[in-house]
Amino acid sequence: MKYRAEIDGLRALAVVPVILFHAGFELFSGGFVGVDVFFVISGYLITTIIISEMADDKFSIANFYERRARRILPALFFVMAVSLSFAWLWFAPSDLKLFGQSILAVSTFWSNVLFWRKSGYFEPSAELNPLLHTWSLAVEEQFYIIFPIFLLIMKRFGLARTLGSLFLFFFASLALAEFGAYAHPSATFFLLPTRGWELLIGVFAAFYLKRRGFVEGKILNETLSLLGLLLIAYSIFVFDHTTPFPSLFAIVPTVGTGLVIVFARPETTVSRLLSFRFIVGIGLVSYSAYLWHQPILSLARYKYFDFLSPPVLLSLCLLSLLLAWFSWRFIERPFRNRQTISRRQVFGLSLSSIMVFCCIGAFLHFTDGRLNSYQPHEKKVYEAFFDSSRYVTETHRKIRLKSFDSENDNHKILIVGDSHSEDLVNAVFEAQLNENIDFSSFYIPVRCGVLFVEDKSDREQQNFNCVDWRDFDNKFFQLLSEADEVWIASAWRMLDGRYMDASLKNLSSLNGRVTVFGTKGFGDISAAAYRKIDSEKWQRDYRSKDEIEDSRSLNAEIARAVEANGMRYIETQGLFCPSSEQCSNYHLENLISYDGSHLTPFGARLLGERLKTLLASESLKTN
Repeated sequence: MKYRAEIDGLRALAVVPVILFHAGFELFSGGFVGVDVFFVISGYLITTIIISEMADDKFSIANFYERRARRILPALFFVMAVSLSFAWLWFAPSDLKLFGQSILAVSTFWSNVLFWRKSGYFEPSAELNPLLHTWSLAVEEQFYIIFPIFLLIMKRFGLARTLGSLFLFFFASLALAEFGAYAHPSATFFLLPTRGWELLIGVFAAFYLKRRGFVEGKILNETLSLLGLLLIAYSIFVFDHTTPFPSLFAIVPTVGTGLVIVFARPETTVSRLLSFRFIVGIGLVSYSAYLWHQPILSLARYKYFDFLSPPVLLSLCLLSLLLAWFSWRFIERPFRNRQTISRRQVFGLSLSSIMVFCCIGAFLHFTDGRLNSYQPHEKKVYEAFFDSSRYVTETHRKIRLKSFDSENDNHKILIVGDSHSEDLVNAVFEAQLNENIDFSSFYIPVRCGVLFVEDKSDREQQNFNCVDWRDFDNKFFQLLSEADEVWIASAWRMLDGRYMDASLKNLSSLNGRVTVFGTKGFGDISAAAYRKIDSEKWQRDYRSKDEIEDSRSLNAEIARAVEANGMRYIETQGLFCPSSEQCSNYHLENLISYDGSHLTPFGARLLGERLKTLLASESLKTN
């Protein structure tokens, strides 16, 4: 296979935006598309190697996997080992357990599945996961397992049927990605079936160039290669976390990459631009740079609670490139040299490394991140961070759009809202209010706004599927009419107060018996924060007086609108913290919130009991 310097330049164009995107530089809001560029390049290079060797009857599965092992595993395991050292020292037990799961998943090539199940790529917590970026390696590794075998099987059926089958897979994968980006965005982002079409663009480019070579015609090559480069650049600077991905929008950077691969002949402007020595140099170390940048950024954020200035973040990006050169020079290159390291050594070292990391990962998982190494009072705090998000959502999901029981006379309440309504559901169940009250629930993501108004342009809607959420289904309207009372809870924002009056007026036409719960918060809390402070300071106040006043100001605006419409308002924050001077997240040696917003089981019980007392006192006053 003839070396093409512009492909290494294209790798540089892919990795730099990814690094700057993960560093948080807003100019590169679509920098995540660099991964899509990598997918196309990978599909092209792998296919070119395979079909060239097949044409000469030299292709071997063993040789193929040996090359992949030499290319991928040594640098990956080195970065994992370094990351493990810092995670062992710095991570709180719940985070160390997740890191152990990550190590296990990365070593066995299914980290994309793990991260799909555990978190979203664009979630804030994702920034603290040192191995999150390995999801793309898992996608490629899964592709490498399937694709060579497929080509070997299809070789006997001829080129036409092979390409026909690949086009069928391509359109099926693209259709699934377009549907899934809206219906199941997390799974669609992480999994091979919805990413395969991107790799296949590179596959088609390889088949085309192998069969026909570069297109003749300087103007055509100049135009289409430049168009490809512009499409990639457009994606990097225009796309952002609200862009549904990898839907049809992903065609822009992937087709752009395909155009550069097919039409950037050596004499074109794009080829000369991408072949600059400095750009090619970054491309040569791009794999190691991709491996290093996420652990460096996430570990630094974890250590310093994400209080990193732009100059520091830029320095960390440069450190990623420096370490990339080191691992390329002293790890990648030696392992690619068959005269230095034999096939047996490569496979032996790879298998032994996999076994070691699997054992470490299993140890961290089954020991809950070495939880038993902590003192009893510390364990009690750290246990609140395990499976915390699952606890928040579980009960709410069980009663979501549940029909009211028409055979009893229990009071019927419909709880509506975002994740704060999930906390409210947990609170009423922890306090056993559900024994005498029939509860149902309906969920609206906070990004969509828990408001019964038409979408406003200045509401800054931040998600592509909010329209679907706001087109409430018939079951919701049925429950709304059947409910004796509606409770609404949300992580309200200042903008919400502006529309609260109109929202409540619209809602009163459907059910006028409404209770609105104010927002709540306990500061910037994380397992990392508790890992850094000693037990004597656990009872510190995590919210400053100014923060509390801002929250109370927002709640006061919401309360005025609620009471003006003759509805009931409950100050959620006040149930936890009557004083405006302080609001601790620590009560009776227990955590109230695991993230500063959502409640632990203890926090939910505390809210439930205080809400129960409040409702009882209101009932006495009424009677």
